[in-house]
Amino acid sequence: MSRDKIFEHLNEILVEEFEIDRETIAPEKNLKETLDLDSLDYVDLVVIIESNFGVKLVEQDFAGMETFQDFYDVIEKKIEANK
Repeated sequence: MSRDKIFEHLNEILVEEFEIDRETIAPEKNLKETLDLDSLDYVDLVVIIESNFGVKLVEQDFAGMETFQDFYDVIEKKIEANK
């Protein structure tokens, strides 16, 4: 899966699961604030990513993750590592 396809699929998931407008997603925006994430939302996000991409996110993956771009980069690296 190409980088663009990964990002596009992630955005589709975020729009559907967190009921936000696609226009609110931008690489430089804060992930937690934009999605209004709480601890249960993070658990949901981990499950969603695992079921859609076959990669497991752990607590350390979220350390330092602030923007959507940070999120995309972590997912992309995990997918690449699983190949």
